[in-house]
Amino acid sequence: MDTVIPRKNKKFRYLAIAIAVFLVLLTISVFAFNTKRTLNVKADELVIQKAEKAFFEDFVVFQAKVEPLNVMLVNVTEGGSVKEIFVENGAMVTKGQSLARLYNPNTELNYLTQETAIIEQINNLNTGKLNIRNQELNLNKDLVLIEHDYNDAKRLYDMNAKLYEKDVISKNDWNTFKESLRFQEERKRTIQQSIQKEKQSNQVQISQINRSIQTMEKSLDILRNNKKNFLITAPETGRLTSFEPVLGKTFQAGASIGKIDSNKGYKLTAEVDEFYLEKLREGLKGQVEFKGKNLEVIVTKVIPEVKGGRFTVELAFASKENIVLQDGLSFGVKLILSEKNKTLVIPRGAFNQEAAGKWIFVVNGNKAVRRNIKLGRENPSYYEVLEGLKEGESVVTSSYTDYKDIEELSLNKE
Repeated sequence: MDTVIPRKNKKFRYLAIAIAVFLVLLTISVFAFNTKRTLNVKADELVIQKAEKAFFEDFVVFQAKVEPLNVMLVNVTEGGSVKEIFVENGAMVTKGQSLARLYNPNTELNYLTQETAIIEQINNLNTGKLNIRNQELNLNKDLVLIEHDYNDAKRLYDMNAKLYEKDVISKNDWNTFKESLRFQEERKRTIQQSIQKEKQSNQVQISQINRSIQTMEKSLDILRNNKKNFLITAPETGRLTSFEPVLGKTFQAGASIGKIDSNKGYKLTAEVDEFYLEKLREGLKGQVEFKGKNLEVIVTKVIPEVKGGRFTVELAFASKENIVLQDGLSFGVKLILSEKNKTLVIPRGAFNQEAAGKWIFVVNGNKAVRRNIKLGRENPSYYEVLEGLKEGESVVTSSYTDYKDIEELSLNKE
């Protein structure tokens, strides 16, 4: 008789295998986590410098261009093509001096048409004034005739009044003389009132006509002066620059055709990186080198509008002496942001583009280990170290582009 052999439970065997695999993976993960990410590099490919105590001066250096302190634009009032040129670029000019003449036949024809229309309107208004004066004259003539008739009636009345008292004339005739005088009196009074009202009305009309004529004459003067705008003249005395008209070239109204430097001084203008926007302010002092001398300059204006990552700064020369400069000259400006003080610094380098002032590789023997730091102020030569480094420690200041995720560099001398 066969013996029944019981089957082994495979569940326990699978569970044991799973636990073993899990333990192996856990061991590998812990080992990988605790292992530093290291990279072998050649020491001579790195720039290694020391942290040291030094006098730190917070300053910024930038290029600035010379510009005239007061510049007046020479603008085209009436557009047209260049017909004549009277001066050359760079010449000294006086206020009102002719610079160039433009020509625009369409505009000149339009001016002529407007001038003719205005003159015709003025003539019409003068004719209206003359008609009003003639009306007054005719009324005055009528008044003279009526006064003559009245005087005749009054003379007959006075003469026949005595005859009537003596019963020389009849009552009927006397009434006729009385009625004639009354009629002439009423007629005279009516025409006098009419003339008075007509004069008042005419005075108002003539006053309005005179104002209209004055306005039109002013318009005519402006129109005639506008015709002179084809002649471009210097608005100020000084040196003419950026003046490059060409015969036949067309300029639109309002376009600038040149500049005039009034020779009343110069200023410096510069485009500065937006990083310094919060640091620069009016009154900051700096210096530029000119003909072997250091000249002091002062920030006079900070224009905070940022364009393309840069903003505009204007500076003036502090010296009162007459400095002969030329428009367009370029100077290297060193602007002092703070006084010198001794602090821990490291030389500037490309490392900070990746580290952003938060970490750095510190050299220890044949290794460079990543360490957290904190940087403060900076100038074109140094970074100020606030935390994380000690005086005399060596650090890698070259680019970290290939080491962003590396914690330790193994330095090979070969």
